[in-house]
Amino acid sequence: MRLACIDIGTVTARLAVADVEGGRVVRLAKHSEICNLGEGVDATGRLKQEAMERVFACAQAYVASARDAGAVAACCTLTSAARDAENSRELGAALDSIGLDPLIIPGEVEGSLTFLGVAQDFPGRRILVADNGGGSTELACGTLREDGMLELGFVRSIDIGCRRVTEKYLSREPLPTADDRSAAHAFAAAGFAPAVAEGALWAAGSDHAEKNAPEVLVVCGGTVTSLVAIDRKLEPYDSSQVHLATLSRERVCELEELLAGLTVEERAELPGLQAKRAPVMLGGAVAVSELMVQTGFESLTASESDLLFGLSLAAASTLSGTDSPVVWKPTMRPLR
Repeated sequence: MRLACIDIGTVTARLAVADVEGGRVVRLAKHSEICNLGEGVDATGRLKQEAMERVFACAQAYVASARDAGAVAACCTLTSAARDAENSRELGAALDSIGLDPLIIPGEVEGSLTFLGVAQDFPGRRILVADNGGGSTELACGTLREDGMLELGFVRSIDIGCRRVTEKYLSREPLPTADDRSAAHAFAAAGFAPAVAEGALWAAGSDHAEKNAPEVLVVCGGTVTSLVAIDRKLEPYDSSQVHLATLSRERVCELEELLAGLTVEERAELPGLQAKRAPVMLGGAVAVSELMVQTGFESLTASESDLLFGLSLAAASTLSGTDSPVVWKPTMRPLR
């Protein structure tokens, strides 16, 4: 079956048109647009009118594109910014008017869906998946068994993301100070450390590692894919060189230093970085590097098989009337 999944995050709105057969995604085409829905939400608790208008226009285009591609039905999820904003219903009503059933999903559902998507590339291995977004980072640790069943032992959503960190600490012009960066790192550490301790998420072989510790840290989201693209100077962006690429902790820290020494305008000129992501890129790098410090991982693996991949599998279960791999199911609407 061919279906469409739209995910509206704090920074990026994304579309996946997926072909699913036998409980597996056999083909997936993705589109993304930086709409910055979460602009100012951390400070005001409200979505800006212009941000909602950007998302609405993007979603309209996505529905038309999905229909043209032959998708039979669509689902729509919203994450951190919509969870935080008191006026999210306004956006929800607008999305409903174009034939979508927008669902604001809890962070734990978001983390589970992302894990489901990422784990397809790591069957039988115990992995820690971090979905570093604009307003939050979801941490999920477990295993996709060889029989296709999930063993997901720990899922948490932490309010640390590239836009949230940026707006709190890294918006000083022209450059954030060393104290600004230190405060940003302290904020990220204070958020990640309790979750890492609660879930025993320390890397296998590290000082604090416990029995059945995760073997691999897999990170998804626009920050990490951009870090890989900057590292490899990818122009144009090439997903085949980003998906499952690795970065050492040392290299992530070097890239953070590079970004910290550039103005937003200078960052926008970096090969491999979308200009619209430049304002929040340093905040994302701080979050990723601090996560590596707290978990003790010396390297990470980037993944493009993210929430959209897992959401496609859950959506297919809704259409086929079968059990969802993560229990939760999205609401699907026919594309008229």
